[in-house]
Amino acid sequence: MRNGNRRRGNKRDTYNRALHVLARMRRKGTSLTAAAREEHIDPRTVRKHLRAELRGRGKATKADRRKREMLVPTTLGNSPATVRGSKQASQLGRYMSAVSRYLRTGDVDGLSEFEGQSIAGHVLITDPDLLSSLAQAGALTLDEIYAVPEASS
Repeated sequence: MRNGNRRRGNKRDTYNRALHVLARMRRKGTSLTAAAREEHIDPRTVRKHLRAELRGRGKATKADRRKREMLVPTTLGNSPATVRGSKQASQLGRYMSAVSRYLRTGDVDGLSEFEGQSIAGHVLITDPDLLSSLAQAGALTLDEIYAVPEASS
């Protein structure tokens, strides 16, 4: 059974890398081949996983409804959650950027945009004191927002 878990983990990792290719194509306007090369994945593998999000000669659609395993900050620290769609994933990325900016500079202006919003059933924390406490306790990981598949050793 251990081998089956490893395969599932590898498949999830490949799927996440394909999503990274799609995000890079949308963000930078690069071709499928160039984005896949930068993410170290074969363009055919990306097509296999994300055919519906690629149009014509490998052009990316504007948005999708694909599921992504991402880390959402909660009062107990980062929690893995299934985020549905590229728009919510981008929203989470902007939020994490605003949290990071606050923790680096003390600028709370970026947090107000996310007041009362939630992602994947988790209310986004905008209280500066709570964010500072979580960061000081080491409960926030801001450099990685995608949940890492569990390693099977």
